[in-house]
Amino acid sequence: MRLAGKTAVITGAARGIGRGIAEAFAGEGAAVAICDIDGHGARKTAVEIRDGLGVETCAVEVDVRDRGSVLTMTDTITRHFGRIDVVVNNAGISKVVAFLEMDEALWDATVDTNLKGTFLCCQAVLPQMVQRRNGKIVNVSSQSGKRGSAQYAAYCASKFGVIGLTQSLAQEYAPFGIHINAVCPGVVFTELWRSQDMLDKYAAKRGIPPETVEDYFKTQIPLGRLCTPEDVAKVVVFLASEDSDYMTGQALNVTGGAEMR
Repeated sequence: MRLAGKTAVITGAARGIGRGIAEAFAGEGAAVAICDIDGHGARKTAVEIRDGLGVETCAVEVDVRDRGSVLTMTDTITRHFGRIDVVVNNAGISKVVAFLEMDEALWDATVDTNLKGTFLCCQAVLPQMVQRRNGKIVNVSSQSGKRGSAQYAAYCASKFGVIGLTQSLAQEYAPFGIHINAVCPGVVFTELWRSQDMLDKYAAKRGIPPETVEDYFKTQIPLGRLCTPEDVAKVVVFLASEDSDYMTGQALNVTGGAEMR
């Protein structure tokens, strides 16, 4: 088990990609903290992973946009597990909106969740990692952090920012034995993507019927299928394990070949 004896914090872990990562970490022997703005969902997921995989878990309700909430999360998990070895900054939001129709509130909510949230979580956990001169941080960016997309301005800006932040921190904290990398998933049809609102907006953007959106995405991917939470989780496990000990500052694509830069 590649993560046996490790304690990991995963934000946005109540469902979707975050839950997939938490399950994969637990399967590799890690104790996991399930952190999410949906406290009920986090507690439910934590119980299911604990009972199903037999690892220690805890659940923390957190708003990654708020420094006080993030510090409380870090303190709670440190008291529970004794330390934090791995952090996966996965919490994020996404909306398809034409640029001139985007209001400031949506811009702020997207950037605050996706980029500021990553900043706050890194800042909260790095002091103890520096003290131990050891730690792994994996920031979840996106293929939209490598290539801009129309009607996705706030999301693209935030995810490009996550990669820049990752590279900066990787250089600054390498001397302390801390590895900081990013993962860039392609399209994962989570609950968000399957919502009628998201399907309708993306369909309107492409001028196609909503029921064909999933098939449209598949035509854009050389491997011919959509990304899954499990696909992302396997790469995150690698980045969190000793297998990636000579890697830092990287942004690894998990896109089925749709993005190769």
